[in-house]
Amino acid sequence: MKRLLAGTLLALAAVARGAEPPPPADASLAARMDAMVKAYLDWRPSGGVALGLHEYDGKSPDLSAASVQREAARLRADLEVLDTALDPKRVGRADERTLFDARVLRAALAGELFSFEGLRSFTNNPMTYAAGPDVSIYLVRDFAPLAQRLRSVIARLDSAPRHFADARANLAPVLPRPLVETAVKMARGSADFLLGDMAKEFRKVEDDALRKEFARVSEQAAKEARDFAAWLEKERLPKSDASFALGREKFRRFLAATELVDMDPDEILRLGMEELKREQARFDAAAREIDPSKPAIEVFRAVQKDHPTAEGLLPETARGLEEIRGFLVARDIITLPSEVRAQVRETLPFARATSFASMDTPGPFETKATEAYYYVTPVEKDWTPKQAEEWLTAFNRPTTAVVSIHEAYPGHYVQFLHLNASKASRIGKICSSYAFVEGWAHYTELMMAEEGFGAQDGDKLRAAKIRLAQSDEALLRLCRLCSAVMLHCQGKSVAEAAKFFEDNCHYEPKPSLSEATRGTFDPGYLNYTLGKLQILKLRADWKRQEGDKFTLKRFHDELLRHGSPPLRLLRAVMLRDPAEHDHVLE
Repeated sequence: MKRLLAGTLLALAAVARGAEPPPPADASLAARMDAMVKAYLDWRPSGGVALGLHEYDGKSPDLSAASVQREAARLRADLEVLDTALDPKRVGRADERTLFDARVLRAALAGELFSFEGLRSFTNNPMTYAAGPDVSIYLVRDFAPLAQRLRSVIARLDSAPRHFADARANLAPVLPRPLVETAVKMARGSADFLLGDMAKEFRKVEDDALRKEFARVSEQAAKEARDFAAWLEKERLPKSDASFALGREKFRRFLAATELVDMDPDEILRLGMEELKREQARFDAAAREIDPSKPAIEVFRAVQKDHPTAEGLLPETARGLEEIRGFLVARDIITLPSEVRAQVRETLPFARATSFASMDTPGPFETKATEAYYYVTPVEKDWTPKQAEEWLTAFNRPTTAVVSIHEAYPGHYVQFLHLNASKASRIGKICSSYAFVEGWAHYTELMMAEEGFGAQDGDKLRAAKIRLAQSDEALLRLCRLCSAVMLHCQGKSVAEAAKFFEDNCHYEPKPSLSEATRGTFDPGYLNYTLGKLQILKLRADWKRQEGDKFTLKRFHDELLRHGSPPLRLLRAVMLRDPAEHDHVLE
C-alpha cells in the first residue's frame, strides 16, 4: 500500500507543481467510479437522503446476511479496480481530477469495508441495528410537504420487522458488553421517539388514512425496537464480554485505510501524551492569568458560573455568532462564501438526551430544505433550579464561544459553505474524511484563540477565559486520542479509560464513563486531535513554502477548496516538495 500511495502522491504533486499535464482521463475509470458511487448509495439509501438525493426517499436497505456479504464483496472488487487504476505505472493515464477522486473514493470505500471486516459492524455491533429504520431526517428537514415526508416515513417503518429479524440472525452469540448495553438504550430511545416527538409532528397531517397507517407502522416499529432491546438483555447481555478491542494490527490498518496515516499505535500514543502534557500546561497558564491565587480547576469552575439565564441562552448564543463572524471579517481570516446565517434553534426534543450543541447543515445536493441550524439544548421546564444551574454552567460564556466557533464560524458551517461553493466533484462532495471534518472544526478553536478572539476591546481577562475554555476542549479531545489507543491496542478496560479522562481533562465520573464507552465502538474519535495536528503541521509546512505570500486566509481558503479528503492527499496537492508528503504529523 505504501508503494502504491507514494506513486499516486508523486503524480498529484507533479500536477500541483505545474508540470506537464497528464493525458486525458481514462473515461472508463470515471464511468466506473460513478457506478461505484451509485451502488454505494443504492445500498445506503438513508445516506442518499441526507446528501439531498431524494430519489432515495422512503427506501430501506436489505441487511440480510446474504446482502451484507454481497456488499462486502462489491467493496472489495471496487477497491481492486481502484488499486489497479492507481498503480504507479498507470497513473499517467488519468487527469488531475480523476486521480484525486480515485484516491478520495478509495479511502471512503476502504473505510466502509473496514466497518464490515475490521469492526464487524453487522455481526459484532448491535448498535448497527438498535435505532431501527432511520426516519429522523424526515422530521428535521422540510424538503417536501409534510404528507409526502410521512409517506416516506411509513415506507421506512414498515421495514422494521425485517430489519430487527436480520439483526437477530446476523449478530454473533457473544458480543462486546459496552456495545450491547449502549444498543439497549438506543433501541428503547428509538421507540420513545417514534411514539413521542415523531407522532406529535405527524398529527398535523390532515389525511386521516395516512395518519392511521402511520399509527400502525410506528406502533409496530416501536414494539420491534423494544422487543429487540429485551432480546439483547435476555440473549446477548448475559454472554457478553470485553472483546471490543481491535488489536494493534487492525487499529493500524484502520487508520492507514481511512486517513492514510500509517503510524504505529505506540507512536500515536506517544505524540498524544506529549501534547496532553503541553495542553495541561497551557490550561494552567491561562488559569494563572485569570487568578494566580487559586488552583487551575477552581479557576475554571468559577469561570463556569458566568453563564446566561435559561431565557437568554438562545438569543445570547445568536449574538455570539454574529460577534465571531464579525471577528473573521474584520481580521480577514477566511473567505465567507455566503451572507446566509446559521439559524440558532432549540435542539429538537428527541435529540436532547445526547446533544449539547450541534450544527445541522443540508446535504450538498439539497435544493429545497437549504436552511442550516445551530441547535442548542435548552433548560427543560420540569427541571429543578439546581438541575438548571448545573446545565447552564456547561453553557458558560467562554465555553459557548468556543463551541460556536467549532460548530459554526469558522468551523462546520463555514466548512459546509466552502464545500457548496467549491468546484469539488460529485465524489468530492459525497466522500469525507473524519479527521478532516472534525480536525478542521477543532483546529479553528485554537486558531481563533491564537488570533486573540475575545480581546477585541482590549479585554485581556476575557481572552484568557476563552483560552482556558479552548484548552479544556482540547484536553477532552486529547484524552479521546490516548483512550482510543489504550482501549484498542493496550488492553485497557473501560473503567481504566474512564479514570484516565477523570485524571487528565477535569471530567466527572459519569461523563468520563460515557467518553470511555464511546471509545469502544468509535475508535475514530481520536480523529478530532489527529486531524487538528495534521492541519497544524500542514499550515507550518505551507507557510515555510509560501514565505512572504503566506496569509491565514490564503491557507484556509486553499485548504477548504478541495472538499474534505484525507489530509495526506492535501499535502500532496498543496506542498511542492515530495519529501514532505509523508510527514503528516512530525
